[in-house]
Amino acid sequence: MKKYILSSLAVLAATLFTSCNDMLDTDPRVTEMTSATFPGKPADVEALNAATYSIMSTLGGGDNSDSLNNIFFWWCCMSDDCYGSGGLQDYMPKSWHHFTMQDANQYEYDWILLYGGISRANNQIETIDNVPWTDAEKAQRDQLLGEAFFMRGLYTMWLTQMYGDIPVLTSTLITEESYQQVSAEDVVYPQIIADFVSAKNLMTVTKANGSGHADKYCAEAFMARAYMFWAGFYKGVGEIKNGAPEIALLDRNGEPIAQEGLNVSSVSKDDIVSGLREIINNGGYKLCEDFRSLWQYSNSLLWDEAHDGVGHDYPFIADMKRENCFDQPGMGNGNTEELFAIQFMNASSWNIGGTYCNPRMYSNYLSCFWGLRNGASNVNGTRDLTYPFNQGWGQGTPSCNIWDDWTAAEKAGGYTDSRKLASMIDLENELASYCYEKDDNEESGYAVKKYADVNLDANDADNKTWWVQCDGYSGSGSLGNSMQGDHFEDFYLMRYADVLLMMTELTGDAQYMNQVQRRAGVPETGYSLANVQNERRWEFAFEGLRFNDMRRWTGKDCKNSDYAPKALQAQAGKQIVCLGDKANKKTMQHMTCSWTERYQATNGFLPKPQNQISLHNGGLEQNPGWDTADPKTQYKALY
Repeated sequence: MKKYILSSLAVLAATLFTSCNDMLDTDPRVTEMTSATFPGKPADVEALNAATYSIMSTLGGGDNSDSLNNIFFWWCCMSDDCYGSGGLQDYMPKSWHHFTMQDANQYEYDWILLYGGISRANNQIETIDNVPWTDAEKAQRDQLLGEAFFMRGLYTMWLTQMYGDIPVLTSTLITEESYQQVSAEDVVYPQIIADFVSAKNLMTVTKANGSGHADKYCAEAFMARAYMFWAGFYKGVGEIKNGAPEIALLDRNGEPIAQEGLNVSSVSKDDIVSGLREIINNGGYKLCEDFRSLWQYSNSLLWDEAHDGVGHDYPFIADMKRENCFDQPGMGNGNTEELFAIQFMNASSWNIGGTYCNPRMYSNYLSCFWGLRNGASNVNGTRDLTYPFNQGWGQGTPSCNIWDDWTAAEKAGGYTDSRKLASMIDLENELASYCYEKDDNEESGYAVKKYADVNLDANDADNKTWWVQCDGYSGSGSLGNSMQGDHFEDFYLMRYADVLLMMTELTGDAQYMNQVQRRAGVPETGYSLANVQNERRWEFAFEGLRFNDMRRWTGKDCKNSDYAPKALQAQAGKQIVCLGDKANKKTMQHMTCSWTERYQATNGFLPKPQNQISLHNGGLEQNPGWDTADPKTQYKALY
C-alpha cells in the first residue's frame, strides 16, 4: 500500500500544471524550457511525464465551482445505475442523468483538461530525443515514449466517448486542418488504436500495478476497450464473439498512420484477443480473494474495531480474513488486480493556483460526492447514525433499478451475489436510523459503498477520515477539512476482472467469466451475451463502465427497444424520496420528456461547449440533440 505523503514528483507535476484559457494553450514555463534546454536529461522527460499524468488527478477532484470532473462519475449518472440526486441546488448530476444542460458551456471543463493532457503528451513525444540518450538508457527512453503515446490515446478516447466527432491532435503545431473535427468512427478511433499499439510495442512488459504508470499490459487492455466500443457502437456488432471487422489505421487523409512503435496497418479482433491472452498468461495479475478487499471500508483498523468487543463495530467485514483487508499487502491501492488507476495522496491545498488547477486535485472527491447526507443533525461530523461512513454531498445515488434488477437476478438463480452489498449500502437495513436532508431528492434508499468515505469514530466531531490513522499518513488534513481533502482510495480505470470479462465476450469462452463468478459466490454459467452483460453490470457497478457498455451493445441510431434506451426508460415510474419525505414518495420521471427520446436524440454524447465551437470558427459542429432552442435539452427543476 502506497504512502500518502507529498512526493517530489507530485510537486513537479503541480508546478508544470497547465493553466490554459483554451484547449491549445500550454504552460509558458514548459514552453520556455523546451525552446531552450528542456528536456536536456532523462529526469526532465520524467518531469514532462509526471505533468501528463497529473491531468488524471484533476479529473478525480472537484473543480473551483464544486462540480466533479471525474467523467466516470458523469457516466455513472448517465446510466441506469445512478440517479442525479443531491440537494435542490445540485444541478450538475441531475443534468447528466436527464441528458440536459443548464448552460451552453456546462461540459467544457473536461474538454479543456483532456486536450491539455494531449498537448503535454505531444510535447513529450516531440522533444524526447532532445535528450542525448545512451545505449544503456534506451529502455528508459522507450518506456517514457510509450507512456506518452498511451496517455494521448487514453485522453483522446475519453474525449471522443464524451463528445463524438472531435479534432485529433497529434502535434503541438496546430494547423487549420488539425483544428477541424473529424469522424470518430473513421479517424479518431484509428488514431487511438494506433497510439495504443505504439505504446505496447515501446513499453516494457514489467508489471506496473501500484506504480501509477502504464505498461504494455495496460496498453493491450485499453486497446481492447477502445476496439470493442468502436466495433459495437459504430459498426453495430451486437455480439462480438461472432466476429467484428478490422480497424484500418488511417489518418484524416486516408493515409497509413506513421509514428514510432506502430508496426501494423490494421488491427483485428484476433489481435485484440491475443493482447488479452498475453495479459492473462504473462501479466502476473490475479483477482483478490475477497471482493471487499478492493474497497476502503475493509481497512484493518475498522476490522480491528469489529473484533475488539468495545463500542461500535461494523459486522459486514467481521468475517473477512485480516490479511485480506484493504490496507494489507496485495490488497487495496496497488492490489493484485489493478492494472491502471487514478492515484491520490494528501497533497491538496487551497493555495494551488491557476484557472484549471483546483485545490482538491489530489483527493478522490468521489468519496465526498457519494457520501451520505444525514438530515438528523444537519451537522457534518456526527457519525452515530452513519457509522462507519462519513457524511458527504449525496449525489449520484444508486438507482432503484440496479438494486431491483440485481435482486431479481439473485431470485431467479437461487443465489446471493456477495458483490451487491459489497457495492451498495442498503440504508433501510444497514443504517436504520438514517434520515434524509429536507432538500434531498431522487433518493432510492441506497448509497454507494465502494467509494464511501469511512470514519472510525462514531462520535468524531472533527470530520476525520480513517486515513489520518493509517500507516504513512502525514499531516492533519491536506485541506484542513478531512471530509473534502482526505480521500486517497485509488479510482480503478482497469481491473483484471475487466480483462477476464472482455476475453469471454470476445471469444465466447466462459472460463474467464467463471473466475469472476466464483469470487462473487454465484453459480458459474456458460457463455451468453446476457450473462456477460449482467456480470459486467454487477462487477463494475459505480465504476463508470456501465454507460459505454450500454452504448456499444446498442449501436448508434437505435430503436426504442434497443438495449440502452430500453434500460434507461425503465427508470420511469420507480418510487423515490424527495424533499426528505419518506412517507410520501414521488414517482421518478424524466425532466423534460423521456430517457428514450433524449438518448436517441444524442446517442449518449454530451454537447460540445459553445465556447469551443466559437473558438474553432466553423471547425466544430454541435452534436445532434443539443439545440439550445429546444426546451427538451434544458435543465428544469423538478422538486
